[in-house]
Amino acid sequence: MAPLSPRHPAGLIPSGELWLPRASLTACLRAAMARSTVGHTLSDAQRINRFPASPLCSLSWWFEGRSEALVAERPDTMPTQHSPREAYPGRWVLAGPQTRPTSSYCAGPTHAMMVMFMPDALHQLTGVDPGALTDRMVDAQSLLPPDWLALCAAVQNLPDNTARMQCLEDFLEPRWQACRPAQPLPTQRYGDWAAHLAQRAALSAPGRSLRQLERRIKRWAGLPLRELRGFGKAEQAFFDTIAADAAQGSVKWADVAAGAGFSDQSHLCRVTRRITGYAPQALYDGIYGDEAFWAYRIWV
Repeated sequence: MAPLSPRHPAGLIPSGELWLPRASLTACLRAAMARSTVGHTLSDAQRINRFPASPLCSLSWWFEGRSEALVAERPDTMPTQHSPREAYPGRWVLAGPQTRPTSSYCAGPTHAMMVMFMPDALHQLTGVDPGALTDRMVDAQSLLPPDWLALCAAVQNLPDNTARMQCLEDFLEPRWQACRPAQPLPTQRYGDWAAHLAQRAALSAPGRSLRQLERRIKRWAGLPLRELRGFGKAEQAFFDTIAADAAQGSVKWADVAAGAGFSDQSHLCRVTRRITGYAPQALYDGIYGDEAFWAYRIWV
């Protein structure tokens, strides 16, 4: 489990627990996030959860309470606590890569866990096509194999997050060892992962035209290589921002843009808004001052 940041903002409840996988599963699992608001008093605005667009697939459990999806009135806006809500399908929710930021709302005290898979790994483990799941959230019972549904039930009935993660990793370990690529990537920053997928695509089968390579990558990851590289730049900018803030107490967005490979600060702003729904400064302010941004804060 990753430690709590020393910069956790005063006045906000704990962001939750970030679980990083054991070394043998780093090419399969990116991380797991668990959070409980049980026992905390929150305003309506503080019951919102903000999530960025992501190339990952996820599997979610609720151990107490439930979340609902918030639906923005317009595509270029972020929903509020007054926006329409939609129930998530099923007891356990399987989500594919998301090309737009999402928001949810917890009407009451809630304890939930989201496990994030590399999409190519989930495809190898289950046969689920990440491309068919892009921008979708479905009932896990409609797609996952029977042994995975047994895992979902076992995790649901365990007493704490430590036991749940142990159960999950013990389940994945032999299955991943049996199907993983011959040379899996040891670390999973998005930029490195995108480059690794491109290399695998070039070496995996006859036919190395650009179109054939892009088809292989999209089949494995659910998204085209260009989008995966964009996520890599955005992730680099996020961690560069955190590092600059920790070292200097301030952030120069032009420096962040240049360091992450963006053409200029305006390019950084456009990509950040597309992935998170917010301009860089607004996102930064939200991370350090708004309860709804706990899923960003947990990585700090």
